[in-house]
Amino acid sequence: MARGDVIVFEEARQNITIKDSVDLTNTATFVVRLIDSLPQAADTTPDSSDYTEVAGTGYAEIELTTSWTEVDGVVTFGCLDVPTWAKNAAGPEDIRAALIYTKDITVVEDAICFFDMTLDAGVTPVSLRTGEIALTFSAAGIFSLTQV
Repeated sequence: MARGDVIVFEEARQNITIKDSVDLTNTATFVVRLIDSLPQAADTTPDSSDYTEVAGTGYAEIELTTSWTEVDGVVTFGCLDVPTWAKNAAGPEDIRAALIYTKDITVVEDAICFFDMTLDAGVTPVSLRTGEIALTFSAAGIFSLTQV
């Protein structure tokens, strides 16, 4: 993995494309949370509670304004804003990933995807103590999946 890579959990892929248990309407609530470890894509029960959220002054998880589109069996998940956390001398300093999960899911596995935020493929974390963190997503969407 490399900094900025997005990884969709295997279980989330199935929940989105096969089981239809993820609410793909634009009324669903999605949240981004900063965590202190890199999850594994093969996690068979990726639940947001499985990952330790960072703590520190100036940090809180952020609700996202998202969009889902489906064209010819390709589902695209997009984000309409740029979640940003300001630099803070007392902010969290062991940030390794950004986890996106939904609050509106019909199964326990609410985690959808995560982003590697480390400086060197999983080893060195980033810190709000040294600068602002902003997640800028591609205009083409956070990710796309082909339905089966």
